[in-house]
Amino acid sequence: MGGGLFGFDISSMSGVLGTAAYTNYFNVHGGYRQGAITGAMAGGSFFGTLASSFIADRMSRKRAIQIAAVIWTIGSVFQTAANGIPLLVVGRAVAGVGAGIASAMVPVYQAEIAPKEIRGRVVSLQQFAITVGILVQYLIQFGSSFVDGGPHNPHQSTLAFRIPWGVQIFPAMILAVGMFFVPYSPRWLAGQDRWEESIRVLANLHGNGDINHPKVLAQYREIEEAMTFEREAGDSAFKALTQPRMLSRVILTVSIQMWSQLCGVNVMMYYIVYMMQSAGVNNILLISSIQYILNVAFTLPAILFLDTWGRRPSLLYGALTMMSLLTVVAALSAAYGTPNPRTDPSLDAISWIIKDNPQISRAIVACSYLFVSTFAVTWGPTSWTYASEIFPTGIRAKAVSLATASNWAWNCALAFAVPTLFVKINWKMYVVFAGFNACAAAQVWLSVRETKGKTLEEMEEVFESGMPAWRGVSRGSRLDKLQREIAEGVVKVGLRGQRYEEL
Repeated sequence: MGGGLFGFDISSMSGVLGTAAYTNYFNVHGGYRQGAITGAMAGGSFFGTLASSFIADRMSRKRAIQIAAVIWTIGSVFQTAANGIPLLVVGRAVAGVGAGIASAMVPVYQAEIAPKEIRGRVVSLQQFAITVGILVQYLIQFGSSFVDGGPHNPHQSTLAFRIPWGVQIFPAMILAVGMFFVPYSPRWLAGQDRWEESIRVLANLHGNGDINHPKVLAQYREIEEAMTFEREAGDSAFKALTQPRMLSRVILTVSIQMWSQLCGVNVMMYYIVYMMQSAGVNNILLISSIQYILNVAFTLPAILFLDTWGRRPSLLYGALTMMSLLTVVAALSAAYGTPNPRTDPSLDAISWIIKDNPQISRAIVACSYLFVSTFAVTWGPTSWTYASEIFPTGIRAKAVSLATASNWAWNCALAFAVPTLFVKINWKMYVVFAGFNACAAAQVWLSVRETKGKTLEEMEEVFESGMPAWRGVSRGSRLDKLQREIAEGVVKVGLRGQRYEEL
């Protein structure tokens, strides 16, 4: 549900942009005004993300997610009741704060409760929830667009946009209530010196309730040793983030989240209507809905296989494939498009159009489908997984909040800029995003280390091995060895304050 709020945010405008109700009521026809409305939610999310770590470290990851749901609900009420652009912008900004908190803390919570063998799968559920939220919101908008004679009726009722904005209140309410029935993060509990609660949560998660299960004791010992090391270092969370060995990781995750926006997926999600109009496509809302279905469907392979094929290949090959597809779209648009003659008021938001060439239009639609499918199976889930797993417990929430703030900052900038780019540089915009993907691939090759199969407490070894990123680290996990030693009686583990005995 937390990821679903992010998804509702992403597609909260895409379907209503093509309705007469929205464009006439708010007098918006693309450009800076539409960019400001769309970007307001991402701007609010940026500040919500920055605040999220303070809430999560003090009140727990669980409570932070509940607070996010309440804030989202308030913002959605404002949007639904909007009688003009000012209240709409305020509502989107408030809802954005909630979406920002949830988008930062949901993957942190998932990473801290998941077994290492399926951590990528569990955190990928965040991206799956995002894609489902995008699809559900878009389908609601698509259905609502037929209110009062359809999206082209100049007297269409405002229910065409109030219904989808009102419906998004309900998943937030479900999230707020549902979080009462899930456990606190065992690593957060350990950080609060609530060790008995921590091991009981670990037992329920990994040992069928048995606190003496070897896997539970091994995980408990790993957490305790990592926590002891962090406390002996004595640095505050913010000071620790600026230490060279952590600063490089912060820069890496901030960059990955930046590239996840600059890859061009925003064009395909927020402004798919404008893209299809420029491609000369008819029945835009229906064709666009297929793209959102593909986004959901192709997230499933990542959930199933990310822990098999790894984080590094997903990011590298994903960036190269998206670069190639955007280059094809740019080439087709440049070769077969012409300046918009401005004879159709419904196309005023774009300056370049492909007219009467159905083969080229279909090719561009196919490239957009392949692009979204590629993002869904690679960068979409992997960018969230990687940021949530490479930092120590004491600074994880703050580090992930910074990375997610990068996502929202670029999300906001692109939401504001893309409508203008459609007018000012039209097809050349795809070349720019293709170049961003080339830069992303280069950074992944040079800096991203493989983390699959490692515990959160083993990330120090992964990043301090001294090996180049492309060489990788040894396979396997020391947790497996420790678990075997505990099962064989070679190592005994007691609760916090009791002495370890190694036989």
